[in-house]
Amino acid sequence: MSENDGKKTLGLRGGARPGNVKQSFSHGRTKNVVVETKRKRVVVPKPGAGKPGGGATPSGDPSRRPAGISDAEMARRMKALQAAKAREAEEAAAREAAEKAREEERARRRAEQEAKEREQREAEERARQKAEEEDRKRKEAEEAAKRAAAAPTPEEPKAARAPASKPAPAATPRKQDREREQRGRGKGRDDNRRSGKLTLGQATGGEGNRQRSMASMKRKQERARQKAMGGPVEREKVIRDVQLPEAIMVSELANRMAERVADVVKSLMQMGMMVTQNQTIDADTAELIIEEFGHKVTRVSDSDVEDVIKEVEDKDEDLQPRPPVITIMGHVDHGKTSLLDAIRDARVVAGEAGGITQHIGAYQVKTDGGTTLTFLDTPGHAAFTSMRSRGAQVTDIVVLVVAADDAVMPQTIEAINHAKAAEVPMIVAINKVDKPDANPDKVRTDLLQHEVIVEKMSGEVQDVEVSAITGQGLDELLEAIALQAEILELKANPDRAAQGAVIEAQLDVGRGPVATVLVQNGTLRQGDIFVVGEQYGKVRALINDKGDRVKEAGPSVPVEVLGLNGTPEAGDVLNVTETEAQAREIAAYREQAAKDKRAAAGAATTLEQLMQKAKEDENVTELPILMKADVQGSAEAIVQAMEKIGNDEVRVRVLHSGVGAITETDVGLAEASGAPIFGFNVRANASARNTANQKGVEIRYYSVIYDLVDDVKAAASGLLSAEIREKFIGYAEIREVFKVTGVGKVAGCLVTEGVARRSAGVRLLRDNVVIHEGTLKTLKRFKDEVAEVQSGQECGMAFENYDDIRAGDVIEIFEREEVTRTLD
Repeated sequence: MSENDGKKTLGLRGGARPGNVKQSFSHGRTKNVVVETKRKRVVVPKPGAGKPGGGATPSGDPSRRPAGISDAEMARRMKALQAAKAREAEEAAAREAAEKAREEERARRRAEQEAKEREQREAEERARQKAEEEDRKRKEAEEAAKRAAAAPTPEEPKAARAPASKPAPAATPRKQDREREQRGRGKGRDDNRRSGKLTLGQATGGEGNRQRSMASMKRKQERARQKAMGGPVEREKVIRDVQLPEAIMVSELANRMAERVADVVKSLMQMGMMVTQNQTIDADTAELIIEEFGHKVTRVSDSDVEDVIKEVEDKDEDLQPRPPVITIMGHVDHGKTSLLDAIRDARVVAGEAGGITQHIGAYQVKTDGGTTLTFLDTPGHAAFTSMRSRGAQVTDIVVLVVAADDAVMPQTIEAINHAKAAEVPMIVAINKVDKPDANPDKVRTDLLQHEVIVEKMSGEVQDVEVSAITGQGLDELLEAIALQAEILELKANPDRAAQGAVIEAQLDVGRGPVATVLVQNGTLRQGDIFVVGEQYGKVRALINDKGDRVKEAGPSVPVEVLGLNGTPEAGDVLNVTETEAQAREIAAYREQAAKDKRAAAGAATTLEQLMQKAKEDENVTELPILMKADVQGSAEAIVQAMEKIGNDEVRVRVLHSGVGAITETDVGLAEASGAPIFGFNVRANASARNTANQKGVEIRYYSVIYDLVDDVKAAASGLLSAEIREKFIGYAEIREVFKVTGVGKVAGCLVTEGVARRSAGVRLLRDNVVIHEGTLKTLKRFKDEVAEVQSGQECGMAFENYDDIRAGDVIEIFEREEVTRTLD
C-alpha cells in the first residue's frame, strides 16, 4: 500500500455485513479502522489514539487524527453523535409514554363501557322484574275475579268446584332477556375491540355524510349542562307581536303565535268554544287567546293592505321639471278638437263619429321652441260631465275654448266650474275669430257673469284669439301655456314607483284590457306590477300616443298599458307595487268593498224602507236596458245619462253595462229581463246574432251618443214619433284587397248574408268594432257596375274617401227607413 493510498479512507464495497471490519491502514504511527455499516461508512479511530501510549483525541495532535479532519469538524461530529443518541432516547421514552397512555385510555373506555352495560342490564332487569310483578298481580286479580264470578252452586257437581289449575308461566320473556344480555355483551366486546381506533366518520365529525349542525351541538351542550345542574330547565318564552284581523282561522292564529294548534284548540274548549283548527273566530276571542299565551296583540283591519301604496313625500333634491298637462275644455262644436288638431298638425276629427269627440284623447306635442306639452282633449257633450271632471283632476292648466260666434254655453259654464273646483289656472281661447259674425268682446263680457275676468278686461286670466282654420293666434296660445307652466314650476320625482291616472279604458280584441294612463309621478316601466282600482296586472307593453312601443314612461307622459286582468274604471289611480301578491290582495279588498257598498246602497234595512220601496215600484214603470260600449268612459257616461231620464212615473233601469262586443250571455240576460240591447260602437258576434234572432231579442246599434240618449228618452216618455231606423240587409267579408289605378283600393268581397246594395250605407267592422261608416263608391260584379249582389256571390267594393281596408274585415250593409213606433 502506497503513502498516497493511506491518505484516503479505503474499504471494499458490497458483500459485507454491517459492522464487519473490512480493512485497517496506518498513517504515520496511528492506525484507523474502517467499519462499513448498512447505510454509511464510518472511520473509527483506534481506541487509545491521542492518549499517552497512542490514539487521537479531538483536540490532539493533527498527526494523530485521520487525514483531512480538523479539530472543529471532529468536535462537530462527536456533538452530532451525542445529539442523535439523546434524540433516540427521547423518542423511545415518548413512544413508551404514548403506548402507556393508549393502554390507559383503552382500559378507561372498557371500564366505562362495562359500567354502562352493567347499568343498562340492571335497569332492564329492574324493568323486567317490575313488569313481571305487575303482570303477576294483574293475573292474580283476574283469577280472583273469575273465581268470584264462577262460585259453584249446591246443584253443581263436585268436579266443577275444583279450582282450575294455574297455567305454567311462559318462558319467553326470560329467553328474550338472555338473548338481549348476550347481544349486549357481544356489542361491548366489539366496541372494546374498536375503541382504540379512529374512524373516518369520527375524524370528519359525523357518521357518513350526516353532520350535526351548530345549533344541534349547542342544544346538546345545553342539555348536558342542565342535566349536570340537577334537572331540566324550562326554555325561555318568546314573546311575539301577533297581527290580528277582524276574523282569523284557528290554525292561522296558532301559526302567528308559533304555538301548537292542539294547545290553542284546548284553550278555546276550556273557554266553552268547541271549534276545530279550520274554523274562524272573531277578533275579541282571538285576543283573549293571545293574551293567555303571553303574546302581544296588534289589531289590524282589512283596509291596512293599502298601506303599501301610501303617499311618499319626495325630497326637494329628487324633484325634476316635468311637462305641463293641459286640458282642452268647452262646449260642443266650439272647435276644441280642431284647435288641438291645428296644434298637433293631425286629423283627429276625421275619425270621430258625427264630428264630435266621444273619448278622452291624450297627446304629447313638442313646440317649435322645444317645449314638450301634454294635451287632454275632453268631450263637450253634457253626458261626459264625469269625464271632464276627471280631466280637470289630472290637469295642470285648463284651456277654455269658446266660439266667438256663439258665446258662453251651458257646457262652457260647467267647464269653468270644474276648473275652479280643481283649483287650476285657466287660459281662455276665443276660437273661430275668422268668421264674419265673430264677436270676441261679447265672449269676454259673458265670462264676467261667471267670475272669469280676462286680461283685456283688467283681470288675471289670459285670453288669446285663435282660429283653428287659419292658424291665427296658435303661437300666442302656446306662449301663454309655456308662461303659465313656468310660473307653476311643475316638478316630479322620476326615480320612484310610478303613480298615474286612468284617462280611458277599453277591452280590445286580441290585446285584452287596455288602459290609457297618464303618469303623474315616478316612471312606469315594462315588467312593473301594479294595481289600478279593482284590477291588477303586470305591464306587458307600453304604447305612446303615436302608436310606438316604449320601454318606460316618465311623469306627464300618456301611454297605453297592456297586461291588466280586467278593464278598470276611467279615473282610477294606478300604483306600482313590489310583488304580485300585494297587488292581488289590494284588488281583492277593493272589489269586496265595492260589492258591499253596492249591496248596502240597494238594500232596505227597515220595515219603512221596504214598504216605501214596494210602493215606489208599484207606481213607477221601468224601462230595462242592456248597454255595451267600446270603451269604459263611454259606458260610464251613457249609464249616467240613462239615470237622469225619467220622472215619478217612468224611469230607465240599466240592468248591465260593459265594454266589448255583445255576447250570448248578454242576449240571455236580455231575454230573461225582457230588455233591449244597445251597442255603442260595438257589434254582436255571429253566435249572439243568431241567438238574438231565435229568441226575439232586439239589438240596436249606435255610433253617436245623441241618438242613443234621445231614443231612450223618447221611448221612456212615450213620445215615439216617426224616426229614422236602420235596417241591416246584409254582411260581406273582405277576401282580398286590390289596388286599382284611378279608383284606389278595391275590396274583393263575398256576400255572406243578405244582399249588398249600391244605394245602401255601409260600415267597416274589424274584430266586431266599427272603424268606419260611410257609403260605397263602387259595387261591381266582374267588370260591370251592378245595383245589388245576392248572398253567396262575389263582388268588388270601394269606399268613398276611405282606403284603410284589410283582408278579413267585415262590411255591414244597412238601409235607413222611417218607422212609426208605439209604446208597448
